[in-house]
Amino acid sequence: MPLLEVHNVVKQYAGHRALDGVSLEVPENSIYGLLGPNGAGKTTLIRIINRITAPDSGDVLLNGQKLTADLVQQIGYLPEERGLYKKMKIGEQALYLAQLKGMSKNDALKALKYWFEKFEIQAWWNKKVEELSKGMAQKVQFITTILHEPKLLIFDEPFSGFDPVNADLLKREILELRDKGATIIFSTHNMGTVEDLCENISLVNKSQIVLQGNVADIRASHATNTYKIKTRQEVRMDGFDVLEEKNANGFFESIVKKDLADSNNFLLQKLMQQTEIFSFEEILPTMNDIFIRTVTGTIN
Repeated sequence: MPLLEVHNVVKQYAGHRALDGVSLEVPENSIYGLLGPNGAGKTTLIRIINRITAPDSGDVLLNGQKLTADLVQQIGYLPEERGLYKKMKIGEQALYLAQLKGMSKNDALKALKYWFEKFEIQAWWNKKVEELSKGMAQKVQFITTILHEPKLLIFDEPFSGFDPVNADLLKREILELRDKGATIIFSTHNMGTVEDLCENISLVNKSQIVLQGNVADIRASHATNTYKIKTRQEVRMDGFDVLEEKNANGFFESIVKKDLADSNNFLLQKLMQQTEIFSFEEILPTMNDIFIRTVTGTIN
């Protein structure tokens, strides 16, 4: 049973339909990518899931129940536009936000102590948010988002403002949260991160879902029958399109495109008749390629 279900959601603003019959299911204990260009409708959908705004029609279910104000307590939301109070002390603010999510003061203090130590930010407790860099403030907001251990976490561009070291730290924490039972919706424009973290995705464009499914399956379904081959000797590839070939440190590397009707075994057999094979890898399109082609309408 999916943790989150969105059924045929429609949202209309004056002169603009932000969502037009959007449906998706987010499996429990998974990381789900919500993708799309700016203005596609992602933020509107996230706001509806958080009950910040209401759909004109359609339903949102959490654990099989229609989403109510009480159930929203089971959601943690890290928006792209950060919402910490700049003049307030960090520790005081984190404690306040944890109690708003239903935590007792003692439980919140224990949890905050754990996370502040884990992120090595104990010295920030009495600082004001305005004294922090964007990346530092992002760490604090991440902690306040996950502190009450919600069933569903929604991260909108969570790596914004982070250097590569801290971005990697956050990736590891997100994977650990999933492994501990959290379900995560991840909205980003970084398709490399999608390939690293997300099992399933929905791509929203012009208010509608235009691509949906398992990341590996989507990449495989858009394969171009192109292969990267590394051999001991140069090979004759009669009947195949050789897109590129080069001598690299005593090996021969070729990029070959085969006919759709030919099997992988047929290509391998032709190669093995001629030389020793060191690697044989299908070149799948990246999620970035698929994103661009789908949104611009140039995908095959």
